[in-house]
Amino acid sequence: MSAETMPGGGRGRPPSTSRESVERTALTMFANRGFEQTTVEEIAAELGVGRRTVFRYFPSKNDIVWGDFDRVLDRLREELDGQGEGVPIMDALAAAAVASNSYPAEQLPELRTRMTLITTVPALQAHSALRYADWRGVVAEYVARRRGERASDLIPQTVAFAALGASMAAFSVWVAQDGDLEQRLQTAYAALGSGFRG
Repeated sequence: MSAETMPGGGRGRPPSTSRESVERTALTMFANRGFEQTTVEEIAAELGVGRRTVFRYFPSKNDIVWGDFDRVLDRLREELDGQGEGVPIMDALAAAAVASNSYPAEQLPELRTRMTLITTVPALQAHSALRYADWRGVVAEYVARRRGERASDLIPQTVAFAALGASMAAFSVWVAQDGDLEQRLQTAYAALGSGFRG
């Protein structure tokens, strides 16, 4: 490993760090100082490493907020694939959405910080659109497979967009009003599945 210039002018092997420590430190700084006001250099200094170390774990500052989103997508795929073929599509989607967003209580404060940033910081919106498209893609692929269609066809795309809306609404209300995240998701998907009747 090549040496990096460290705070204070010294050179040498950077202190041990991890993806999780970068994430945790950055989220705390974003929450306390503001996303726009916090630089990658400041995050690196807080960790006692060089900025290249931060970029080793995350391609950009925006990516830090989203964390390991590929794992989020993997969880959703796993939950969808685990639903039986006899389960109605909307029921399967609701169950998978809730299960893939089940977090231990100790992780919820960090998740709330993430979602607050994602839903309120304008600089993150363009990046969010890319992530949302990836999430919709997983749903559309599942619906298309169940219906014998292409993911780009109208109904798989309609379900994917509607499911994203239900999830975003549940998360937004949870961020604003607290309560039980899983219950918010269950309620939103139940309303979606019933066509908002009753």
